[in-house]
Amino acid sequence: MTSIITGAVAPMELPAELEAAEQIARPPQSPWGIFWREFKKSPVALAGGAILAVFYLGALFAPFLAPYGMESQSRELSWAPPTRIHFIDAEGRLHGRPFVYGHRMVSLAAKRYAEDQSVVFPIRFLPRGEPYRLLGVRLDRHVFGVDQPGRIFLFGADLYGRDTFSRILYGSRISLTVGILGIAISFTFGLLLGGIAGFFGGVTDTIMMRLTEVLMSIPGLYLILALRSVFPDDMPSDRMYMAIVGILSLIVWASLSRIIRGMVLSIRQNEFVTAARALGMNRLRIIVRHILPNTLSFTIVAATISVPGYILGEVALSFLGVGIQEPQASWGLMLSQAQNVSVLQRFSWVLAPGYFIFITVLAFNFLGDGLRDALDPRKVR
Repeated sequence: MTSIITGAVAPMELPAELEAAEQIARPPQSPWGIFWREFKKSPVALAGGAILAVFYLGALFAPFLAPYGMESQSRELSWAPPTRIHFIDAEGRLHGRPFVYGHRMVSLAAKRYAEDQSVVFPIRFLPRGEPYRLLGVRLDRHVFGVDQPGRIFLFGADLYGRDTFSRILYGSRISLTVGILGIAISFTFGLLLGGIAGFFGGVTDTIMMRLTEVLMSIPGLYLILALRSVFPDDMPSDRMYMAIVGILSLIVWASLSRIIRGMVLSIRQNEFVTAARALGMNRLRIIVRHILPNTLSFTIVAATISVPGYILGEVALSFLGVGIQEPQASWGLMLSQAQNVSVLQRFSWVLAPGYFIFITVLAFNFLGDGLRDALDPRKVR
């Protein structure tokens, strides 16, 4: 009986034994290797990271990718619809390259256009166009375009006949970077102040935490609007951009510092902190070099998840007319045209920036979820 039971159980335990043996025989991996192995298990996070990489590359090379400049206007094509790209003309002939037709006004009052099939404009690749500076180099080549007087509007045109696609690319430079700069500022203050409060404790901790609680008790949107009212309405866009970054950073660091303070209270009891103190190391250096790096996994995830808040904050300010001003472009400023119901009903392409905002926020959230799972120290590797 014993031999029968033993023979039945042994094959069931064999795969577990083999798996344990493989884990023992597996060569040790670096922290980066472990992180990447866990991160790539989430296809949604990989997709979010890929989307964000494409968007940020698009923002970097916006002048090259955009067929027109940010302020380039064609007043006679106000609210022109998205341009249709053709390969076969009205007579059924196949053309060697894609082309677009000219625009013909059908109703001036209703801003309705039709294709003028008597005029053909081939789409040219790497044509010369409006000059721009890219990475410090003056260039005039664009990815695609059509010869004058033709115009190609992939996402339609706005009230002033400006290409929506081009302005979305230029606007991404503000809407996407405001989060990165804001995180760099707010997380630097939050980490440092939270680390100091948690490490020193006592009166220092009490004063700093009470100040953060006062700041956190004020509703974020009202605080943003109140701080924005301090600045003049005619402030140049570059200064307005930095003002928005500063305002958004001010309302985020407080909550982060409280979390970091709680983590530091636990970390400061570890032996490596005691050893650093025994060696006579400066207390600020202990915080920066030994304690705060142990909060890195949380900080990376929190930063990734917080970026959408900055983007939406800029969108809200620009949408309300107290953020980036014309003729600059940002996704929130462009979306403000959709406040008019009649415009939204007749020219639905004004919502194009909103789709990019939606996709960007989702991509950051997906990426943040993947980073949280990959960097979770409690997860069994």
